[in-house]
Amino acid sequence: MSRYSEFLEFVVEQMSFLGRPRVRAMFGGHGVYQDNCIFAIIIEDRLYFKGDPTTRSEFEAKGLNPFTYVARGKSVTMQYFEAPPEVFEEPEAMRSRVQKALGVALRAKGSKTPNKALNRTRQKRRAG
Repeated sequence: MSRYSEFLEFVVEQMSFLGRPRVRAMFGGHGVYQDNCIFAIIIEDRLYFKGDPTTRSEFEAKGLNPFTYVARGKSVTMQYFEAPPEVFEEPEAMRSRVQKALGVALRAKGSKTPNKALNRTRQKRRAG
């Protein structure tokens, strides 16, 4: 992982209980995956975990913000929230947060219908 920052290498090492999460460069940062499921992003040496309405309140209660960026002059907020500081110091805190983020990612992935399959279903309904 020598092409990555020390912070990224540190985070991946802290997540070694997963085996070795896959890291992929994307949108000016990196996505962190388990199997084919993205559960965290690292942007400018900051870790963000995937969140949803059920976990958002946990992040907000700790004063942790979602990742935002500006595109075409508009602010865009993603469902990835700053990592709580304790995940970098307490292995169990990292494990717990990763497991929650993976759960969110798996639920989100399971709720999506692949576009091709959805389009075929719509076409059959129109034809029938």
